[in-house]
Amino acid sequence: MKLRKIKRVLSIQDISCLGKCSQTIALPVLSALGSEAVMLPTALLSTHTMFKNFTFKDLSDQIEPIINHWKSEGVKFDAVYTGYIGSEAQIEQVKNIFKEFKDKDTLIFIDPVMADNGKLYPAFDMNYVKKNAELCACADIIVPNITEACFMTGVEYKEKYDENYIKLLLDKLNALGAKINLLTGVSLEDGKTGVMGYDNIKGEYYLYQNKRINAVYHGTGDLFSSVCVGEILKGLDWRDAARIAADYTAHTIEVTLESPEKPWYGVNFEETLPELLKL
Repeated sequence: MKLRKIKRVLSIQDISCLGKCSQTIALPVLSALGSEAVMLPTALLSTHTMFKNFTFKDLSDQIEPIINHWKSEGVKFDAVYTGYIGSEAQIEQVKNIFKEFKDKDTLIFIDPVMADNGKLYPAFDMNYVKKNAELCACADIIVPNITEACFMTGVEYKEKYDENYIKLLLDKLNALGAKINLLTGVSLEDGKTGVMGYDNIKGEYYLYQNKRINAVYHGTGDLFSSVCVGEILKGLDWRDAARIAADYTAHTIEVTLESPEKPWYGVNFEETLPELLKL
């Protein structure tokens, strides 16, 4: 039996020591899906930001020494996956990482984490948005939510919209330069939500809708993105990866609803990982 080569993916995002988000989701999910997960932490937090009085340590000064060590060891990556990046200076560091480690077969997957529900996260401003949009131009695939897409393209944010509005957003995202733009949190029917994307190479739209679950949990975007990356590295087309990631994230939210005592803590993906592998 011919064994599949294990792909190596670099996950660039923060570490929240307690709580379910960023690296604490990305590493186990990527590993479960059969990839070697390597992490480059952008910051170290005692807990995720839904806790009170959390500690925060910026790790910008560690990024270059780590990268230089990897270069001296001849390290290669099959994919580079970015999540929360804490500053404009770190975005420039990540651009350099792309230059150092990307070759013709390296997947660059960017989740431009910076906003939700029509608002930027408190730490960010429009200068950061501009830098994040520039970073997205380097990507093979980007997965912004609607709010993030609006900020990067200058399109007015709307809570109620139709398919033409989503296509307008995708057209504007296409102009940034990524090969595939995939909008998350797209709801085009009552009781439904999902994703809509556009393949700049093939000139094709893709829409997938599943059951909308009326619950909000910290880290679900990280879960969706991590599953997408893991499935693509297994050889799936990005559309199939997005469908599986959307269904798995929705199912995990449903399972987590059965334990409602801490909705702000995160989803119980550990409980559903065996089902993800069966997909």
